[in-house]
Amino acid sequence: ILAVLGCADWSGLRQVGDCYLSHQRLAIIDPASGDQPLYNEDQSVVVAVNGEIYNHLDLRSRLAGAGHSFRTGSDCEVIAHLYEEHGEEFVDMLDGVFSFVLLDTRHGDRAGSSFFMAARDAIGVTPLYIGWGVDGSVWISSEMKALHDECEHFEIFPPGHLYSSNTGGFSRWYNPPWYDDDDDEEAVVTPSVPYDPLALRKAFEKAVVKRLMTDVPFGVLLSGGLDSSLVATVAVRHLARTEAARRWGTKLHSFCVGLEGSPDLKAAREVAEYLGTLHHEFHFTVQDGIDAIEDVIYHTETYDVTTIRASTPMFLMSRKIKSLGVKMVISGEGSDELFGGYLYFHKAPNKEELHRETCRKVKALHQYDCLRANKATSAWGLEARVPFLDKEFINAAMSIDPEWKMVQPDLGRIEKWVLRKAFDDEEQPFLPKHILYRQKEQFSDGVGYSWIDGLKAHATSNVTDKMLSNAKFIFPHNTPTTKEAYYYRMVFERFFPQKSAILTVPGGPSVACSTAKAIEWDAQWSGNLDPSGRAALGVHLAAYEHQHDPEHVPAAIAAGSGKKPRTIRVAPPGVAIEG
Repeated sequence: ILAVLGCADWSGLRQVGDCYLSHQRLAIIDPASGDQPLYNEDQSVVVAVNGEIYNHLDLRSRLAGAGHSFRTGSDCEVIAHLYEEHGEEFVDMLDGVFSFVLLDTRHGDRAGSSFFMAARDAIGVTPLYIGWGVDGSVWISSEMKALHDECEHFEIFPPGHLYSSNTGGFSRWYNPPWYDDDDDEEAVVTPSVPYDPLALRKAFEKAVVKRLMTDVPFGVLLSGGLDSSLVATVAVRHLARTEAARRWGTKLHSFCVGLEGSPDLKAAREVAEYLGTLHHEFHFTVQDGIDAIEDVIYHTETYDVTTIRASTPMFLMSRKIKSLGVKMVISGEGSDELFGGYLYFHKAPNKEELHRETCRKVKALHQYDCLRANKATSAWGLEARVPFLDKEFINAAMSIDPEWKMVQPDLGRIEKWVLRKAFDDEEQPFLPKHILYRQKEQFSDGVGYSWIDGLKAHATSNVTDKMLSNAKFIFPHNTPTTKEAYYYRMVFERFFPQKSAILTVPGGPSVACSTAKAIEWDAQWSGNLDPSGRAALGVHLAAYEHQHDPEHVPAAIAAGSGKKPRTIRVAPPGVAIEG
Protein backbone atom coordinates (compact mmCIF):
# COMPACT_ATOMS: atom_id res chain seq x y z
CA ILE A 1 0.00 0.00 0.00
CA LEU A 2 1.56 3.27 -1.09
CA ALA A 3 0.30 5.92 1.31
CA VAL A 4 1.91 9.17 0.24
CA LEU A 5 3.94 9.22 -2.95
CA GLY A 6 4.88 12.90 -2.64
CA CYS A 7 7.53 14.10 -0.17
CA ALA A 8 7.53 11.02 2.05
CA ASP A 9 9.21 11.07 5.48
CA TRP A 10 9.91 7.33 5.51
CA SER A 11 9.79 4.34 3.18
CA GLY A 12 9.20 0.85 4.55
CA LEU A 13 8.97 -2.61 2.95
CA ARG A 14 8.09 -6.02 4.40
CA GLN A 15 8.00 -9.33 2.51
CA VAL A 16 6.35 -12.46 3.89
CA GLY A 17 6.40 -15.30 1.38
CA ASP A 18 4.63 -14.09 -1.73
CA CYS A 19 3.12 -11.08 0.06
CA TYR A 20 4.67 -7.61 0.03
CA LEU A 21 3.77 -4.51 2.06
CA SER A 22 5.31 -1.22 1.00
CA HIS A 23 4.66 2.13 2.65
CA GLN A 24 5.58 5.77 2.04
CA ARG A 25 4.95 7.64 5.30
CA LEU A 26 3.95 11.22 6.00
CA ALA A 27 4.63 11.42 9.74
CA ILE A 28 1.96 13.33 11.71
CA ILE A 29 1.62 11.32 14.96
CA ASP A 30 4.81 10.06 16.67
CA PRO A 31 7.18 11.08 13.85
CA ALA A 32 10.19 9.53 15.61
CA SER A 33 9.05 5.94 16.15
CA GLY A 34 5.90 5.39 14.12
CA ASP A 35 7.58 4.14 10.95
CA GLN A 36 5.66 1.56 8.97
CA PRO A 37 4.76 -1.21 8.46
CA LEU A 38 3.46 -1.61 12.03
CA TYR A 39 3.22 -4.87 13.98
CA ASN A 40 1.70 -6.67 16.93
CA GLU A 41 3.98 -7.88 19.78
CA ASP A 42 5.60 -10.81 17.94
CA GLN A 43 5.37 -9.23 14.45
CA SER A 44 3.08 -11.97 13.19
CA VAL A 45 0.47 -9.36 12.23
CA VAL A 46 1.74 -6.67 9.86
CA VAL A 47 -0.14 -3.48 8.92
CA ALA A 48 0.46 -0.66 6.46
CA VAL A 49 -1.87 2.29 7.00
CA ASN A 50 -2.61 5.65 5.43
CA GLY A 51 -4.73 7.62 7.86
CA GLU A 52 -5.38 8.86 11.36
CA ILE A 53 -7.18 7.04 14.20
CA TYR A 54 -8.61 9.74 16.47
CA ASN A 55 -9.77 7.41 19.25
CA HIS A 56 -6.47 5.55 19.44
CA LEU A 57 -5.77 6.53 23.05
CA ASP A 58 -9.06 5.04 24.23
CA LEU A 59 -8.45 1.91 22.16
CA ARG A 60 -4.90 1.61 23.51
CA SER A 61 -6.18 1.76 27.07
CA ARG A 62 -8.73 -0.98 26.44
CA LEU A 63 -6.22 -3.16 24.61
CA ALA A 64 -3.60 -2.69 27.33
CA GLY A 65 -6.19 -3.87 29.82
CA ALA A 66 -6.55 -7.02 27.72
CA GLY A 67 -2.80 -7.67 27.91
CA HIS A 68 -1.50 -6.01 24.75
CA SER A 69 1.74 -4.03 24.68
CA PHE A 70 2.75 -1.43 22.09
CA ARG A 71 6.04 -0.80 20.32
CA THR A 72 5.39 2.80 19.14
CA GLY A 73 3.25 5.83 19.85
CA SER A 74 1.65 5.68 16.40
CA ASP A 75 -2.13 6.03 16.41
CA CYS A 76 -2.37 3.34 13.73
CA GLU A 77 -0.63 0.60 15.73
CA VAL A 78 -3.93 -0.22 17.44
CA ILE A 79 -5.15 -1.80 14.19
CA ALA A 80 -2.88 -4.84 14.52
CA HIS A 81 -3.95 -5.43 18.13
CA LEU A 82 -7.66 -4.90 17.44
CA TYR A 83 -7.42 -7.56 14.76
CA GLU A 84 -5.87 -9.97 17.27
CA GLU A 85 -8.77 -9.37 19.65
CA HIS A 86 -11.72 -9.20 17.25
CA GLY A 87 -10.71 -10.64 13.89
CA GLU A 88 -12.13 -8.91 10.82
CA GLU A 89 -15.01 -7.37 12.78
CA PHE A 90 -12.99 -4.56 14.39
CA VAL A 91 -13.11 -1.95 11.63
CA ASP A 92 -16.22 -0.15 12.87
CA MET A 93 -14.43 0.45 16.19
CA LEU A 94 -12.05 2.86 14.46
CA ASP A 95 -12.92 6.54 14.65
CA GLY A 96 -10.90 8.18 11.94
CA VAL A 97 -9.97 8.12 8.29
CA PHE A 98 -7.90 5.27 6.93
CA SER A 99 -6.93 2.89 4.21
CA PHE A 100 -4.99 -0.13 5.36
CA VAL A 101 -3.75 -3.57 4.42
CA LEU A 102 -3.25 -6.13 7.21
CA LEU A 103 -1.28 -9.35 6.81
CA ASP A 104 -1.67 -12.25 9.26
CA THR A 105 1.34 -14.52 8.83
CA ARG A 106 -0.05 -17.10 11.29
CA HIS A 107 -3.01 -18.15 9.16
CA GLY A 108 -3.43 -19.10 5.55
CA ASP A 109 -6.27 -18.08 3.26
CA ARG A 110 -8.17 -20.10 0.68
CA ALA A 111 -5.24 -19.80 -1.77
CA GLY A 112 -2.70 -21.09 0.74
CA SER A 113 -0.97 -17.73 1.22
CA SER A 114 -0.91 -15.70 4.42
CA PHE A 115 -4.33 -14.22 5.18
CA PHE A 116 -4.72 -10.55 4.39
CA MET A 117 -7.49 -8.01 4.60
CA ALA A 118 -7.87 -4.40 3.50
CA ALA A 119 -10.34 -1.71 4.50
CA ARG A 120 -11.24 1.88 3.68
CA ASP A 121 -12.85 4.53 5.87
CA ALA A 122 -16.59 5.21 5.87
CA ILE A 123 -16.77 7.94 3.22
CA GLY A 124 -13.48 7.41 1.41
CA VAL A 125 -11.56 10.41 2.70
CA THR A 126 -8.34 8.48 2.07
CA PRO A 127 -7.91 7.08 -1.46
CA LEU A 128 -7.60 3.37 -2.22
CA TYR A 129 -7.61 1.20 -5.34
CA ILE A 130 -7.58 -2.55 -5.88
CA GLY A 131 -6.40 -4.50 -8.92
CA TRP A 132 -5.86 -8.04 -10.16
CA GLY A 133 -2.92 -9.34 -12.17
CA VAL A 134 -3.12 -11.92 -14.94
CA ASP A 135 -1.45 -14.39 -12.57
CA GLY A 136 -4.25 -14.01 -10.01
CA SER A 137 -2.29 -11.65 -7.78
CA VAL A 138 -4.15 -8.96 -5.84
CA TRP A 139 -2.75 -5.44 -5.74
CA ILE A 140 -3.95 -2.70 -3.36
CA SER A 141 -2.65 0.86 -3.48
CA SER A 142 -3.46 4.39 -2.40
CA GLU A 143 -2.71 5.61 -5.90
CA MET A 144 -3.85 4.30 -9.24
CA LYS A 145 -0.48 4.95 -10.86
CA ALA A 146 1.02 2.14 -8.75
CA LEU A 147 -1.35 -0.38 -10.37
CA HIS A 148 -1.95 0.52 -13.98
CA ASP A 149 1.22 -1.11 -15.33
CA GLU A 150 0.85 -4.31 -13.28
CA CYS A 151 -2.85 -5.16 -13.28
CA GLU A 152 -5.11 -6.56 -15.95
CA HIS A 153 -8.01 -4.80 -14.22
CA PHE A 154 -8.22 -2.33 -11.35
CA GLU A 155 -10.95 -0.23 -9.75
CA ILE A 156 -11.77 2.04 -6.85
CA PHE A 157 -11.84 0.25 -3.49
CA PRO A 158 -15.36 1.07 -2.24
CA PRO A 159 -15.55 3.30 0.88
CA GLY A 160 -16.96 1.74 4.03
CA HIS A 161 -15.96 -1.75 2.88
CA LEU A 162 -13.35 -4.36 3.71
CA TYR A 163 -11.78 -6.98 1.46
CA SER A 164 -10.90 -10.42 2.83
CA SER A 165 -8.59 -12.89 1.14
CA ASN A 166 -10.64 -15.65 2.79
CA THR A 167 -13.66 -14.82 0.63
CA GLY A 168 -11.96 -13.00 -2.22
CA GLY A 169 -14.63 -10.32 -2.02
CA PHE A 170 -15.93 -7.19 -0.32
CA SER A 171 -18.28 -6.71 2.61
CA ARG A 172 -19.66 -3.42 3.89
CA TRP A 173 -18.71 -2.57 7.47
CA TYR A 174 -20.24 0.94 7.50
CA ASN A 175 -24.00 0.61 7.92
CA PRO A 176 -25.55 3.86 9.24
CA PRO A 177 -29.35 4.27 9.18
CA TRP A 178 -29.29 6.75 6.29
CA TYR A 179 -27.11 4.56 4.04
CA ASP A 180 -29.11 2.26 1.78
CA ASP A 181 -27.72 0.29 -1.14
CA ASP A 182 -31.21 -0.39 -2.45
CA ASP A 183 -31.45 0.67 -6.10
CA ASP A 184 -35.05 1.66 -5.48
CA GLU A 185 -34.67 5.23 -4.22
CA GLU A 186 -38.34 5.36 -3.36
CA ALA A 187 -37.54 2.86 -0.60
CA VAL A 188 -35.06 5.23 1.08
CA VAL A 189 -36.44 6.20 4.49
CA THR A 190 -36.62 9.96 5.03
CA PRO A 191 -35.17 10.94 8.44
CA SER A 192 -37.49 12.48 11.01
CA VAL A 193 -35.23 13.60 13.89
CA PRO A 194 -36.14 17.17 14.94
CA TYR A 195 -33.50 19.82 14.34
CA ASP A 196 -31.51 20.65 17.48
CA PRO A 197 -29.06 23.50 16.73
CA LEU A 198 -27.10 23.09 19.96
CA ALA A 199 -26.63 19.35 19.44
CA LEU A 200 -25.42 19.96 15.88
CA ARG A 201 -23.00 22.63 17.06
CA LYS A 202 -21.55 20.39 19.77
CA ALA A 203 -21.16 17.50 17.31
CA PHE A 204 -19.17 19.70 14.94
CA GLU A 205 -17.02 21.17 17.70
CA LYS A 206 -16.19 17.65 18.81
CA ALA A 207 -15.23 16.71 15.24
CA VAL A 208 -12.87 19.68 14.93
CA VAL A 209 -11.24 19.09 18.33
CA LYS A 210 -10.46 15.48 17.35
CA ARG A 211 -8.53 16.78 14.36
CA LEU A 212 -6.32 19.00 16.49
CA MET A 213 -4.46 15.80 17.44
CA THR A 214 -1.02 16.29 15.90
CA ASP A 215 2.70 16.17 16.62
CA VAL A 216 3.61 18.51 13.74
CA PRO A 217 2.93 22.17 12.79
CA PHE A 218 -0.55 22.69 11.32
CA GLY A 219 -3.13 25.26 10.24
CA VAL A 220 -6.52 25.69 8.58
CA LEU A 221 -7.50 26.33 4.97
CA LEU A 222 -9.59 29.50 5.07
CA SER A 223 -11.50 30.67 2.00
CA GLY A 224 -13.76 33.03 3.94
CA GLY A 225 -16.84 30.98 3.10
CA LEU A 226 -19.10 29.47 5.71
CA ASP A 227 -17.53 26.02 5.97
CA SER A 228 -13.86 26.95 6.26
CA SER A 229 -14.73 29.87 8.55
CA LEU A 230 -16.60 27.57 10.92
CA VAL A 231 -13.64 25.19 10.98
CA ALA A 232 -11.34 28.10 11.79
CA THR A 233 -13.49 29.68 14.50
CA VAL A 234 -14.06 26.38 16.31
CA ALA A 235 -10.34 25.56 16.10
CA VAL A 236 -9.45 28.97 17.53
CA ARG A 237 -11.85 28.52 20.47
CA HIS A 238 -10.55 25.10 21.43
CA LEU A 239 -6.88 25.24 20.46
CA ALA A 240 -5.60 26.63 23.76
CA ARG A 241 -6.82 23.54 25.64
CA THR A 242 -5.04 21.03 23.39
CA GLU A 243 -1.63 19.38 23.46
CA ALA A 244 -1.01 20.89 20.03
CA ALA A 245 -1.12 24.40 21.55
CA ARG A 246 1.56 23.45 24.08
CA ARG A 247 3.80 22.29 21.25
CA TRP A 248 3.10 24.87 18.57
CA GLY A 249 1.49 27.85 20.32
CA THR A 250 -2.05 29.15 20.65
CA LYS A 251 -2.02 31.25 17.47
CA LEU A 252 -3.71 29.38 14.64
CA HIS A 253 -2.22 29.65 11.16
CA SER A 254 -4.68 30.15 8.30
CA PHE A 255 -4.08 29.87 4.56
CA CYS A 256 -5.93 31.17 1.51
CA VAL A 257 -5.28 31.15 -2.22
CA GLY A 258 -6.80 33.16 -5.05
CA LEU A 259 -6.33 35.38 -8.04
CA GLU A 260 -5.59 39.01 -7.23
CA GLY A 261 -8.84 40.63 -6.06
CA SER A 262 -10.79 37.37 -5.81
CA PRO A 263 -13.84 37.00 -3.50
CA ASP A 264 -12.11 34.39 -1.34
CA LEU A 265 -9.04 36.50 -0.60
CA LYS A 266 -11.11 39.42 0.61
CA ALA A 267 -13.48 37.30 2.71
CA ALA A 268 -10.68 35.18 4.20
CA ARG A 269 -8.73 38.29 5.17
CA GLU A 270 -11.75 39.60 7.06
CA VAL A 271 -12.38 36.31 8.89
CA ALA A 272 -8.71 35.94 9.79
CA GLU A 273 -8.66 39.45 11.25
CA TYR A 274 -11.85 38.74 13.22
CA LEU A 275 -10.45 35.48 14.64
CA GLY A 276 -6.91 36.74 15.14
CA THR A 277 -5.19 34.00 13.14
CA LEU A 278 -1.72 34.22 11.63
CA HIS A 279 -2.95 34.56 8.07
CA HIS A 280 -1.00 33.58 4.96
CA GLU A 281 -2.35 34.74 1.61
CA PHE A 282 -1.11 33.18 -1.62
CA HIS A 283 -1.77 34.66 -5.04
CA PHE A 284 -1.61 32.87 -8.36
CA THR A 285 -2.22 33.90 -11.95
CA VAL A 286 -4.33 32.14 -14.53
CA GLN A 287 -1.11 31.20 -16.32
CA ASP A 288 0.32 29.71 -13.11
CA GLY A 289 -2.73 27.47 -12.91
CA ILE A 290 -2.64 26.50 -16.56
CA ASP A 291 1.05 25.59 -16.26
CA ALA A 292 0.17 23.22 -13.38
CA ILE A 293 -2.78 21.45 -15.04
CA GLU A 294 -0.84 18.41 -16.24
CA ASP A 295 0.75 17.88 -12.82
CA VAL A 296 -2.66 18.26 -11.19
CA ILE A 297 -4.23 15.62 -13.43
CA TYR A 298 -1.31 13.27 -12.81
CA HIS A 299 -1.59 13.59 -9.03
CA THR A 300 -5.39 13.70 -8.70
CA GLU A 301 -5.86 10.88 -11.23
CA THR A 302 -9.08 12.27 -12.65
CA TYR A 303 -10.44 14.09 -15.69
CA ASP A 304 -13.53 15.44 -13.92
CA VAL A 305 -13.89 19.11 -14.82
CA THR A 306 -15.03 20.41 -11.43
CA THR A 307 -12.33 18.50 -9.58
CA ILE A 308 -9.53 19.79 -11.79
CA ARG A 309 -10.78 23.38 -11.63
CA ALA A 310 -10.75 23.29 -7.82
CA SER A 311 -7.69 21.07 -7.37
CA THR A 312 -5.33 23.39 -9.22
CA PRO A 313 -5.43 26.34 -6.77
CA MET A 314 -5.31 23.85 -3.88
CA PHE A 315 -2.30 22.13 -5.45
CA LEU A 316 -0.47 25.45 -5.83
CA MET A 317 -1.34 26.50 -2.28
CA SER A 318 -0.24 23.16 -0.79
CA ARG A 319 3.24 23.61 -2.23
CA LYS A 320 3.53 27.00 -0.52
CA ILE A 321 2.15 25.71 2.79
CA LYS A 322 4.57 22.78 2.90
CA SER A 323 7.48 25.16 2.21
CA LEU A 324 6.58 26.94 5.47
CA GLY A 325 7.14 23.71 7.42
CA VAL A 326 3.45 22.95 7.92
CA LYS A 327 2.47 19.29 7.42
CA MET A 328 -1.24 19.20 8.31
CA VAL A 329 -4.22 21.43 7.54
CA ILE A 330 -7.88 21.27 8.50
CA SER A 331 -10.34 21.91 5.67
CA GLY A 332 -14.08 22.36 5.14
CA GLU A 333 -15.05 19.71 2.58
CA GLY A 334 -18.31 17.78 2.96
CA SER A 335 -20.70 20.37 4.35
CA ASP A 336 -22.49 21.06 1.07
CA GLU A 337 -23.23 17.40 0.54
CA LEU A 338 -24.56 16.90 4.07
CA PHE A 339 -26.74 20.01 4.23
CA GLY A 340 -27.74 20.63 0.62
CA GLY A 341 -25.45 23.62 0.31
CA TYR A 342 -24.88 23.71 -3.43
CA LEU A 343 -26.92 26.39 -5.15
CA TYR A 344 -28.95 23.93 -7.19
CA PHE A 345 -30.54 22.69 -3.96
CA HIS A 346 -32.66 25.85 -4.08
CA LYS A 347 -34.70 23.99 -6.69
CA ALA A 348 -35.29 20.82 -4.64
CA PRO A 349 -39.03 20.12 -5.07
CA ASN A 350 -39.58 18.52 -1.65
CA LYS A 351 -37.74 17.18 1.38
CA GLU A 352 -37.74 13.59 0.11
CA GLU A 353 -35.94 14.58 -3.10
CA LEU A 354 -33.51 16.74 -1.17
CA HIS A 355 -32.61 13.87 1.16
CA ARG A 356 -32.11 11.42 -1.70
CA GLU A 357 -29.83 13.89 -3.43
CA THR A 358 -27.76 14.46 -0.27
CA CYS A 359 -27.40 10.68 0.05
CA ARG A 360 -26.22 10.45 -3.56
CA LYS A 361 -23.75 13.29 -3.01
CA VAL A 362 -22.29 11.91 0.23
CA LYS A 363 -21.84 8.46 -1.30
CA ALA A 364 -19.96 9.99 -4.25
CA LEU A 365 -17.65 12.24 -2.21
CA HIS A 366 -14.70 9.87 -2.61
CA GLN A 367 -14.71 10.59 -6.35
CA TYR A 368 -14.88 14.36 -6.00
CA ASP A 369 -14.07 16.56 -2.98
CA CYS A 370 -12.38 13.85 -0.91
CA LEU A 371 -10.20 12.97 -3.86
CA ARG A 372 -9.31 16.62 -4.41
CA ALA A 373 -8.63 17.43 -0.76
CA ASN A 374 -6.42 14.38 -0.28
CA LYS A 375 -4.49 14.17 -3.52
CA ALA A 376 -3.93 17.88 -4.23
CA THR A 377 -2.35 18.22 -0.78
CA SER A 378 -0.54 14.89 -0.41
CA ALA A 379 1.26 15.55 -3.70
CA TRP A 380 3.40 17.93 -1.63
CA GLY A 381 3.49 15.88 1.58
CA LEU A 382 0.66 17.79 3.24
CA GLU A 383 -2.25 16.11 5.03
CA ALA A 384 -5.78 17.56 4.87
CA ARG A 385 -8.28 16.71 7.64
CA VAL A 386 -12.01 17.19 7.13
CA PRO A 387 -14.16 17.49 10.29
CA PHE A 388 -17.45 17.73 8.39
CA LEU A 389 -16.84 14.12 7.33
CA ASP A 390 -16.37 12.87 10.87
CA LYS A 391 -18.33 9.63 11.15
CA GLU A 392 -20.35 10.76 14.17
CA PHE A 393 -21.05 14.18 12.69
CA ILE A 394 -22.23 12.67 9.41
CA ASN A 395 -24.71 10.49 11.25
CA ALA A 396 -25.97 13.50 13.23
CA ALA A 397 -26.37 15.66 10.12
CA MET A 398 -28.00 12.96 8.00
CA SER A 399 -30.54 12.08 10.69
CA ILE A 400 -32.11 15.58 10.72
CA ASP A 401 -35.56 15.86 9.17
CA PRO A 402 -34.67 17.26 5.72
CA GLU A 403 -37.59 19.69 5.90
CA TRP A 404 -35.18 21.84 7.92
CA LYS A 405 -32.62 21.72 5.10
CA MET A 406 -35.06 23.00 2.48
CA VAL A 407 -34.40 26.51 1.16
CA GLN A 408 -37.42 28.54 2.25
CA PRO A 409 -36.88 32.29 1.68
CA ASP A 410 -40.20 33.28 3.26
CA LEU A 411 -38.99 31.71 6.52
CA GLY A 412 -35.54 33.22 6.25
CA ARG A 413 -33.92 29.87 5.44
CA ILE A 414 -31.14 30.00 2.88
CA GLU A 415 -28.94 27.07 1.85
CA LYS A 416 -27.31 25.34 4.84
CA TRP A 417 -29.56 27.30 7.19
CA VAL A 418 -29.45 24.54 9.82
CA LEU A 419 -25.67 24.84 10.01
CA ARG A 420 -25.65 28.64 10.00
CA LYS A 421 -28.33 28.79 12.70
CA ALA A 422 -26.40 26.36 14.90
CA PHE A 423 -23.50 28.84 15.07
CA ASP A 424 -25.57 32.04 15.21
CA ASP A 425 -24.74 32.97 18.80
CA GLU A 426 -25.66 36.54 19.77
CA GLU A 427 -23.80 36.48 23.10
CA GLN A 428 -20.52 34.94 21.90
CA PRO A 429 -20.54 35.27 18.10
CA PHE A 430 -18.57 32.67 16.21
CA LEU A 431 -18.46 34.82 13.07
CA PRO A 432 -19.73 38.18 11.78
CA LYS A 433 -23.30 37.90 10.49
CA HIS A 434 -22.47 38.64 6.87
CA ILE A 435 -19.84 35.89 6.86
CA LEU A 436 -22.13 33.44 8.65
CA TYR A 437 -24.75 34.08 5.96
CA ARG A 438 -22.41 34.49 2.97
CA GLN A 439 -23.78 32.71 -0.09
CA LYS A 440 -22.11 29.57 -1.33
CA GLU A 441 -19.15 29.97 -3.68
CA GLN A 442 -17.61 26.85 -5.19
CA PHE A 443 -13.87 26.83 -4.54
CA SER A 444 -13.06 27.14 -8.23
CA ASP A 445 -15.37 30.18 -8.45
CA GLY A 446 -14.31 31.85 -5.21
CA VAL A 447 -10.59 31.92 -6.09
CA GLY A 448 -11.56 34.26 -8.96
CA TYR A 449 -14.12 34.05 -11.74
CA SER A 450 -11.48 34.68 -14.43
CA TRP A 451 -9.87 31.37 -13.42
CA ILE A 452 -12.61 29.31 -15.05
CA ASP A 453 -12.83 31.65 -18.02
CA GLY A 454 -9.07 31.34 -18.49
CA LEU A 455 -9.27 27.55 -18.41
CA LYS A 456 -11.97 27.56 -21.07
CA ALA A 457 -9.92 29.87 -23.27
CA HIS A 458 -6.85 27.65 -22.89
CA ALA A 459 -8.87 24.56 -23.79
CA THR A 460 -10.29 26.32 -26.85
CA SER A 461 -6.77 27.01 -28.08
CA ASN A 462 -5.92 23.30 -27.81
CA VAL A 463 -9.14 21.63 -28.96
CA THR A 464 -10.69 22.39 -32.34
CA ASP A 465 -14.36 22.27 -33.24
CA LYS A 466 -13.70 19.21 -35.37
CA MET A 467 -11.99 17.41 -32.50
CA LEU A 468 -14.97 18.04 -30.25
CA SER A 469 -17.47 16.94 -32.91
CA ASN A 470 -15.62 13.61 -33.20
CA ALA A 471 -15.26 13.15 -29.45
CA LYS A 472 -17.68 10.21 -29.33
CA PHE A 473 -15.35 8.20 -31.56
CA ILE A 474 -12.18 9.04 -29.65
CA PHE A 475 -13.73 8.81 -26.17
CA PRO A 476 -16.76 6.51 -26.37
CA HIS A 477 -17.05 6.26 -22.56
CA ASN A 478 -17.87 9.48 -20.69
CA THR A 479 -17.67 11.40 -23.95
CA PRO A 480 -16.60 15.01 -23.26
CA THR A 481 -19.17 17.60 -24.34
CA THR A 482 -17.01 20.73 -23.95
CA LYS A 483 -13.54 21.67 -25.11
CA GLU A 484 -12.39 22.01 -21.52
CA ALA A 485 -13.51 18.46 -20.70
CA TYR A 486 -11.91 17.20 -23.93
CA TYR A 487 -8.58 18.83 -23.04
CA TYR A 488 -8.49 17.28 -19.56
CA ARG A 489 -9.37 13.89 -21.02
CA MET A 490 -6.49 14.07 -23.50
CA VAL A 491 -4.03 14.81 -20.71
CA PHE A 492 -5.48 12.10 -18.45
CA GLU A 493 -5.23 9.37 -21.08
CA ARG A 494 -1.59 10.23 -21.74
CA PHE A 495 -0.89 9.26 -18.14
CA PHE A 496 -3.57 6.59 -17.69
CA PRO A 497 -4.59 5.04 -21.02
CA GLN A 498 -6.07 1.84 -19.57
CA LYS A 499 -9.82 1.28 -19.71
CA SER A 500 -9.82 0.53 -15.98
CA ALA A 501 -8.43 4.00 -15.29
CA ILE A 502 -11.03 5.68 -17.46
CA LEU A 503 -13.81 3.85 -15.61
CA THR A 504 -12.69 5.18 -12.20
CA VAL A 505 -13.90 8.68 -13.09
CA PRO A 506 -17.64 9.39 -12.80
CA GLY A 507 -19.54 10.91 -15.69
CA GLY A 508 -22.93 12.22 -16.64
CA PRO A 509 -24.40 15.71 -16.92
CA SER A 510 -24.12 18.16 -14.03
CA VAL A 511 -25.18 21.70 -13.20
CA ALA A 512 -23.43 23.49 -10.33
CA CYS A 513 -22.11 20.12 -9.04
CA SER A 514 -25.50 18.37 -9.17
CA THR A 515 -25.98 14.70 -9.90
CA ALA A 516 -27.63 13.83 -13.20
CA LYS A 517 -30.86 13.03 -11.34
CA ALA A 518 -31.15 16.53 -9.86
CA ILE A 519 -31.05 18.17 -13.30
CA GLU A 520 -34.68 17.11 -13.57
CA TRP A 521 -35.52 19.73 -10.92
CA ASP A 522 -35.32 22.61 -13.44
CA ALA A 523 -36.03 22.37 -17.17
CA GLN A 524 -33.61 25.23 -17.96
CA TRP A 525 -30.62 23.34 -16.61
CA SER A 526 -30.56 20.70 -19.35
CA GLY A 527 -29.42 23.39 -21.79
CA ASN A 528 -26.61 24.78 -19.63
CA LEU A 529 -24.57 21.88 -18.32
CA ASP A 530 -21.69 23.69 -16.64
CA PRO A 531 -20.48 22.44 -13.24
CA SER A 532 -19.70 25.97 -12.03
CA GLY A 533 -21.96 27.46 -9.37
CA ARG A 534 -22.56 30.29 -11.82
CA ALA A 535 -24.64 27.92 -13.92
CA ALA A 536 -27.43 27.80 -11.32
CA LEU A 537 -29.65 30.19 -13.23
CA GLY A 538 -31.59 32.61 -11.07
CA VAL A 539 -29.84 31.41 -7.92
CA HIS A 540 -26.26 32.64 -7.71
CA LEU A 541 -26.26 35.97 -5.83
CA ALA A 542 -29.94 36.40 -6.68
CA ALA A 543 -31.51 33.51 -4.86
CA TYR A 544 -33.90 35.63 -2.91
CA GLU A 545 -34.91 38.13 -5.56
CA HIS A 546 -38.24 37.98 -7.30
CA GLN A 547 -37.48 38.03 -11.03
CA HIS A 548 -34.15 39.69 -10.13
CA ASP A 549 -35.88 42.61 -8.40
CA PRO A 550 -33.96 43.64 -5.26
CA GLU A 551 -37.08 45.10 -3.71
CA HIS A 552 -38.46 41.58 -3.19
CA VAL A 553 -35.74 40.29 -0.85
CA PRO A 554 -37.60 38.70 2.10
CA ALA A 555 -37.11 40.72 5.27
CA ALA A 556 -36.27 37.61 7.30
CA ILE A 557 -33.27 36.85 5.09
CA ALA A 558 -32.10 40.43 4.88
CA ALA A 559 -32.12 40.58 8.66
CA GLY A 560 -30.53 37.15 9.10
CA SER A 561 -27.61 37.90 6.83
CA GLY A 562 -26.87 41.31 8.21
CA LYS A 563 -27.25 42.95 4.82
CA LYS A 564 -29.30 42.62 1.67
CA PRO A 565 -27.78 40.31 -0.96
CA ARG A 566 -26.05 42.02 -3.85
CA THR A 567 -28.08 42.31 -7.02
CA ILE A 568 -27.06 40.82 -10.33
CA ARG A 569 -28.26 40.44 -13.82
CA VAL A 570 -27.94 37.05 -15.48
CA ALA A 571 -26.54 37.01 -18.98
CA PRO A 572 -26.76 33.92 -21.20
CA PRO A 573 -25.49 31.30 -20.78
CA GLY A 574 -26.00 31.93 -17.09
CA VAL A 575 -22.84 33.70 -16.05
CA ALA A 576 -23.49 35.88 -13.02
CA ILE A 577 -22.47 39.50 -13.49
CA GLU A 578 -22.30 41.71 -10.42
CA GLY A 579 -24.36 44.87 -10.65
